[in-house]
Amino acid sequence: MGEFELIRRYFAERAGRRDDVVVGIGDDCALLRPPGGDALLAVSIDTLVEGVHFLPGSDPARIARRLLGAVVSDLAGMGATPAWFTLALTLPAAEPDWLEPFAHALAERAAELGIVLVGGDTTRGQLTLTAQAHGWVAPQRALRRDGARDGDLILVSGTLGDSRGGLQVQQDQAAATESTRFLLDRFFSPEPRIGLAQALAPELHAGIDISDGLLADLGHICAQSGLAAQIELERLPLSPALIDYAGPRRAREWALSGGEDFELCVTAPPAALARCLALAAEQGIALTCIGQMRRGEPRVEVCSEGKPLPVSAHGYDHFGGDR
Repeated sequence: MGEFELIRRYFAERAGRRDDVVVGIGDDCALLRPPGGDALLAVSIDTLVEGVHFLPGSDPARIARRLLGAVVSDLAGMGATPAWFTLALTLPAAEPDWLEPFAHALAERAAELGIVLVGGDTTRGQLTLTAQAHGWVAPQRALRRDGARDGDLILVSGTLGDSRGGLQVQQDQAAATESTRFLLDRFFSPEPRIGLAQALAPELHAGIDISDGLLADLGHICAQSGLAAQIELERLPLSPALIDYAGPRRAREWALSGGEDFELCVTAPPAALARCLALAAEQGIALTCIGQMRRGEPRVEVCSEGKPLPVSAHGYDHFGGDR
């Protein structure tokens, strides 16, 4: 049983119903309608577990930045404005030498993202960090997975595969170079595309942040929009650092299914392409068209020079095997 089947079978189907739940289980964030408010409340949660999401002995300051970047990226994927977060810490011991750099970096990163800590919980056990982020979005500006349309172009922000490259740098204990430092920064300091998502939202039909890998997350758009997606391998945006470290072939594999890039994957009508590219350029963020949505069985097809390629890995699933 895979991670998403587990969620569907045991939780989504038993979650209950309320009129103030606009979007519940199955998207980047829940969207809730507070009484008397025009905006929707956006809520998301992320957990980092030592040995699963980061290597034992990782710098606590870097872990703090990664945690907040990951959870706020979910709000960016909905076009929401982050405001508050809560924090749950499970610690093997209350060690000041670990807690001080973690807390300092957490506060620093929260200030950069315009989000404040409002509560949480602590307990003892295996090192596990959970943050729940809250924000808001106007109903007509909320990016969802179920809005893609036949003919939409598929756009991604930034470069893909870098976070997986940063993990490999750590596993290889690679020497410090300009390329390895860049990849480590991309792993530990994801940059939620909040401003870009909000600027693009009026032009878009659907959106998601890339956390489980491009194939997996674009697959969620396909499944919930009832459409197929076709992407071109050669169009994938790759950083020079990733190509330098991993080589072109492995860089493309990681761009497809490495996961945890926390970039945007969105769909827009062809007529909006020029406007979307201009808006991204104004913010100094690369935006690349990698394919198109089409009628057909909800799945992602990868092509190279117009010919379909066999793809075996579809992203990370905690209960469904490796990338």
